[in-house]
Amino acid sequence: MELRHLRYFVAVAETENVSRAATKLHISQPALSRQIRDLEDDLGFLLLERDAKSVRLTEAGRTFLAEARAVLERVDEAVKTAKAVATGAKGELHVGYAPSLTARILPPTLRAFQAESPNVRVKLHDLSTEEMFVWLSEGKLELAFVAKPSGRMLRGLSFEELIEDPIRLALSPKHPLARNRIVSLTEIVHQPIIAYSRKDYPDAHELLGKVFAPAKAKPRIVEEHDSVSGLIAAVESGAGVAIVTETLTCTAGVRLKLVPISPEPAPLVIGLSFPRKGLNAATEQFLKCAKVSSKELSVAS
Repeated sequence: MELRHLRYFVAVAETENVSRAATKLHISQPALSRQIRDLEDDLGFLLLERDAKSVRLTEAGRTFLAEARAVLERVDEAVKTAKAVATGAKGELHVGYAPSLTARILPPTLRAFQAESPNVRVKLHDLSTEEMFVWLSEGKLELAFVAKPSGRMLRGLSFEELIEDPIRLALSPKHPLARNRIVSLTEIVHQPIIAYSRKDYPDAHELLGKVFAPAKAKPRIVEEHDSVSGLIAAVESGAGVAIVTETLTCTAGVRLKLVPISPEPAPLVIGLSFPRKGLNAATEQFLKCAKVSSKELSVAS
């Protein structure tokens, strides 16, 4: 039994005339009659009572008509749903992010995407850098907001640059250096450093190495935290200072003071990482919205 058998049967049952049904279906009357008989043979019972001028449903035929209509409606709905997902009009998008990196770029991107694709649900996953790359490779994420990764981490993945985030020194407002407009690297090397955990955020430790390289010194790390909230609390308490991006001020607010560093380190490049092949329509639309939002942020700054 095939779907066309069901469509042919429904057409004949609704018109109660094989000739009119054949015209409606754009096939010959003998071919339609043969298809209906093939369907009855497959089922093992009659669906129609026939006379010279018309056909009538048997009791079994009336029951089968209701079920056949339900099956065809379900198939049509499945096609519409699948088409909506294929064109990016409906579905679910899984996006990885880190709050400390995305406080500026994520909200406008989400607003723009929801305006363009209101029926696509975006599920956000707060993950470490390592977790995001693992999830991308396993297909659990379609996209992830990350700092520009090394080539090793980008196997099978692409990276689209969005914004540059200046590097700053985060201090407790009560810290003596918080009064400075700029803090020199030679002053920072003597400070205890609060950092993200090396296991979950190896890129943050690479950044520390680059910042301290001009002073030919290593950061004196006294604490490591696996979340931005933990890092903010530790710095606010006066346990040490932290090397962060300027976007952190969106999360920390007045709890911390962010001060420029001299010499000024190269900014951190933030963007979206995604599989190189097989992007669906919703993923492409999200990426497009992120690019537009990043341009608007650059103009505003």
